[in-house]
Amino acid sequence: MTEQPSAPESPEPQPPAHWEADIVAADGGTVHLRPIGPGDAEGLVGLMERSSDQTRYYRFFGPMKRLSEKDLRRFTHVDHVDRVAFVLVLGDQLIGVGRYDRYPDTDDAEVAFLIEDAHQSRGLGSVLLEHLAAAALERGIKRFVAEVLAQNNRMVRVFLDAGYTPTRTYEEGVVHLTFPIAPTEAALAVAFEREQRSESRSIARLLTPTSVAVVGASTDPGKLGNVVFRNLLSYGFDGPVYPVNPGARHVRGVPAYADIEAIPGDVDLAVIAVPADQLSGVVEACRRKRVHGLVIISGGFGETGEQGRIGERQLVAAARASGMRVVGPNCLGIVNTDPAVRLDASLAPQIPGRGRVGFFAQSGALGIALLQRALSRQIGLSSFVSAGNRADVSGNDLLQYWATDPATEVVLLYLESFGNPRKFARLARSVGRTKPVVAVKSGRHVDITPGLAGTSVAVPEESVAALFASAGVIRVETVAQLLDVGTVLAHQPLPEGPRVAVVGNSTAMGQLVADAVLEEGLELAHAAPVDIGATGSPEAFRAALQAAVDDDAVDSVVAVFLPPMMAGSGEFGPVLREVAVGSPKPIVATFLSTEGIPPELVVAGEDGMPARGSVPSFSTPERAVIALAKVVEYGRWRRRPVGQLPVLPDVDESAARAFVDGVLAEAPGGRMLTDDEVIRLLAAYGMPLLRTRTVTSDDAAVAAADAIGYPVVLKSTAPWLRHRTDLGGVRMDLPDAAAVRAAFRAIPAGDPVIVQEMAAPGVATVVEIVDDPSFGALVSFGVGGVATELLGDRAFRTLPMTDLDAAELVRAPRAWPLLNGWRGSEPVDVAALEDLLLRVARLADDLPEVLGLSLEPVIVGPAQPWHGGRSLVIAGATARVGRPTARVDPGPRRMRSPGD
Repeated sequence: MTEQPSAPESPEPQPPAHWEADIVAADGGTVHLRPIGPGDAEGLVGLMERSSDQTRYYRFFGPMKRLSEKDLRRFTHVDHVDRVAFVLVLGDQLIGVGRYDRYPDTDDAEVAFLIEDAHQSRGLGSVLLEHLAAAALERGIKRFVAEVLAQNNRMVRVFLDAGYTPTRTYEEGVVHLTFPIAPTEAALAVAFEREQRSESRSIARLLTPTSVAVVGASTDPGKLGNVVFRNLLSYGFDGPVYPVNPGARHVRGVPAYADIEAIPGDVDLAVIAVPADQLSGVVEACRRKRVHGLVIISGGFGETGEQGRIGERQLVAAARASGMRVVGPNCLGIVNTDPAVRLDASLAPQIPGRGRVGFFAQSGALGIALLQRALSRQIGLSSFVSAGNRADVSGNDLLQYWATDPATEVVLLYLESFGNPRKFARLARSVGRTKPVVAVKSGRHVDITPGLAGTSVAVPEESVAALFASAGVIRVETVAQLLDVGTVLAHQPLPEGPRVAVVGNSTAMGQLVADAVLEEGLELAHAAPVDIGATGSPEAFRAALQAAVDDDAVDSVVAVFLPPMMAGSGEFGPVLREVAVGSPKPIVATFLSTEGIPPELVVAGEDGMPARGSVPSFSTPERAVIALAKVVEYGRWRRRPVGQLPVLPDVDESAARAFVDGVLAEAPGGRMLTDDEVIRLLAAYGMPLLRTRTVTSDDAAVAAADAIGYPVVLKSTAPWLRHRTDLGGVRMDLPDAAAVRAAFRAIPAGDPVIVQEMAAPGVATVVEIVDDPSFGALVSFGVGGVATELLGDRAFRTLPMTDLDAAELVRAPRAWPLLNGWRGSEPVDVAALEDLLLRVARLADDLPEVLGLSLEPVIVGPAQPWHGGRSLVIAGATARVGRPTARVDPGPRRMRSPGD
């Protein structure tokens, strides 16, 4: 009798790939989070052995020294559905574990954690809770239950401070907590606040090291390692600087070390300038040395192609898993001008002095030019980061840092791409409420550069514009404008409004300024510029300036001073400076056609750099006014109320969700909705179409028209004819059955025809949901018609949309006057349009599966009721559904994946 082979073991269930993430801990260090697996048994044993008796007692309610083989298998073999566990890994050690176990046949699950003692003050419990809750929601679990010993105050606080609403009971020294895990506004606010603190500290660890090693510090003055080491020494870094070079005894007179592990002291920051093929070994050595962060000057990664991008991702993954953040690779470096730090870990030959501007640039080469131009304009910096390929540290990280950095009052960004556009919008909007954010975005007409392709997403121009507008980012078109606007913001107060006074000693220049003021949409405060004349005295100049500053009808002042045909012009600069120091209103100047802040207009700070009250000067009046106009617009945005997300009646989100899920269950790849399905979707959000029937014969068309009531409209459903009256695809104002029958026969055959009630006269508009795979949904609005379509007169806004956003969106197109009483016509019901936009935005936010929605035309009339009490009707709509394509921002905290 032959022996039957044993049945093969069932394969281990596999968790979703998106459950794995890099995390920034509360102290700014990084750890790796991933689902537990059978191979973690040894790591779990080590975690138990390194944990104190008290920690084990708190977790297991008893003096458990080690796990039994049975428990070890149960803990490491999970189904990733009813039993889920995540581990936290730092380097080669497992330092924490969190898990949930569903109670049978319920929506509840018990949750528990074990964090190694040495890592218990790093906020890791709250991170595990967020990720476990997100995974549980995916598996249909609605509530967590936790049993915590009453004396374990730290773990009790993890649950109470998470933003959920737990119920608490006590029994025999145990706290019993139960709470729903669906994300709430409070829970999201807590997560965002913790994210900000953690990511800010991670950047602070890079910018405020107490010791720096330069790996690849060369004795050759032409090598990058020599340049960055020289800059660290010459700038006066307040701490030890260690050169690492196995082939040198000294670098610039400082004893060199063969490798970073040979350095006797701690190393906070490693600046690396070695060939790309040596980087993996250097990162591993930095891990063993417990370095906090890396600045990688070396190139040869993502900018070289796909193989380089693969190496770049592996490099960052290894660094993060070892607790390190990475600036670069292929970057210029970082600078912190704080006198207590004095860090110049960059390749820049010169850097500006101490100031109030935080500066982020992606390009290394351009970063040098940007610093040189900032230096020439006397723009002082608080800190500067060049991210290069931006494989890890990005502009979003710097926004988190500068948000609470007391030394930074203005943020300047040179962006080539976005890694997480939705997060950028959220952060910029938050920062911009207290500190202006000025950005220039390159690549408006070209693709992303190869070096950024592996860590960036392409964002269409209309999405960038909508993103910046909604977030209050001051968008400029050129690097020169970036520095122009930054100079004004760093030295002058914000204007309270758009009224500009012009004071000068040249009639011609004054008129140019006045023209520029009106061209930029500002208001001229007086009928004409105030001209003291070419022979006017310094006191006349002072009097005119002071009068403008004191005038309640003036919000800002442009001062023009050209060399007079007389001696003594040096007296005019101090006059302008003195008036500006005491002015609550911004003053900008065209002073002797100088650029930046000339010495005569400097209010010197403690270190000699221009302080607040210094007057920016521009070589031309147009540049002065353009910069001022950008600042005026920002001031208006900042004064604007935040707006509300209104409660919308007649919205049935659950019905819409069930409908869309049903469609995708039948068509997983997505599809266009039928007209009847579109009607059903819109009705769930209180957006009824005109009474509509779809027919395929002239008899059916007549029957539909009889049911709807005359007059009616017939429309072809063929996409190329749907809105084309000029091609015969639309037949309007049909008064009877004969007209309907004739119109049906005249419409090109082959597609069904829509029979619809005739709308009353009004203005045709178009409302759309536009899906951007890199960003999410945008809501688009425009006035209908060939002219506006031809000119692309559409405005866009991001989600979520407040009542103020909707009001601005309606008024944003250039054709807005057509809605507001153009040439004596009666204004339309704008409130009805705003309500429609809010409903469309709510639909887009609730249902990211709606990849496209077009309401065309939306006919809006005067506010008095018509069409059965409605002043607005939707006469046509199409929609497409599919799997969501955008990267969503809200969710458990995680770092941007190196592959994203």
